[in-house]
Amino acid sequence: MSATDLAAGSSASAKPAIGFFERYLTIWVALCIVAGVTLGQLLPGFFQAVASLEVAKVNLPVGVLIWVMIIPMLLKIDFGALGQVKSHARGIGVTLFINWAVKPFSMALLGWIFIRHVFAPYLPADQIDSYIAGLILLAAAPCTAMVFVWSQLCKGDPYFTLSQVALNDSIMVVAFAPIVALLLGLSSITVPWDTLLTSVGLYIVVPVVIAQVWRKALLRKGVKHFEQVVGNLGPFSISALLLTLVLLFAFQGEAILDQPLVIALLAVPILIQVVLNSGLAYWLNRRMDVQHCVAGPSALIGASNFFELAVAAAISLFGFQSGAALATVVGVLIEVPVMLAVVAIVNRSRDWYEAGLGRAG
Repeated sequence: MSATDLAAGSSASAKPAIGFFERYLTIWVALCIVAGVTLGQLLPGFFQAVASLEVAKVNLPVGVLIWVMIIPMLLKIDFGALGQVKSHARGIGVTLFINWAVKPFSMALLGWIFIRHVFAPYLPADQIDSYIAGLILLAAAPCTAMVFVWSQLCKGDPYFTLSQVALNDSIMVVAFAPIVALLLGLSSITVPWDTLLTSVGLYIVVPVVIAQVWRKALLRKGVKHFEQVVGNLGPFSISALLLTLVLLFAFQGEAILDQPLVIALLAVPILIQVVLNSGLAYWLNRRMDVQHCVAGPSALIGASNFFELAVAAAISLFGFQSGAALATVVGVLIEVPVMLAVVAIVNRSRDWYEAGLGRAG
């Protein structure tokens, strides 16, 4: 089964572009904050017992939840789509530049400006480094699953989206750990190399292998069967994410109650980063005469994050109660409304975009 066949089958599907759980993800996350904080105050002993279930610094309940969260998303990735990279070379080049040369480094800079300096008086001093680390983890992981939704909403080229995501995931397997380590080092944060490499293996390499083996087995039974299984797994993936957030906020409860302003302050560099990277990607594609059906998803892929991986890595590297874990969760909280706003801008600016094609000098 080729990437082209699967993309064609997906395009012909009458399913809504964004599901019920995904559309209201921000609301679910907000409810998880309330539930987690409340339960953490009511049942501290239970959550301490959950936190103690660790092997090699990996919390077992969370590890299982993260696999349930990530593997269904990785099922959608067809690495066979890498053969189409040449046909979308300019758009893919722009997105790779944004994802790997701009976004992680711009987030490290924004973290340094806002978290270490501008907002420092309003944040707990002992968590400053951890907050910056969480922001870096968030920016270093390009979005994998939700970009298919964003692409569909802006009438993006499905073949470009497939090939771009496949290439990003291939790069992420080898580039995530070095980039994170480099930026943590530049931010004067100690790099726990053993835990970082373990996280990459557990939350990128192993899930990718499992997902690809499972994907091939499902596709042998046909595209419709594959899409049905992936659709059925969607609620499990979102539910695992939400349950992970309940656990995380149960441990973060004291910090949130003591510093309710923290979440709003952490959202500022994330919002700036989305505007910066989506706008830059969109403009660069226009300058390079890339068609709008490619420029739209390119801008969206350049701006969005694989927040499930970021949450997993933050918990593994720094723990449930860390500022890093909280920072990545803020990314989850604002992801859907912010990306829907970017989709709306891309769609409404289509005439302006296409009027400028062919004028690049």
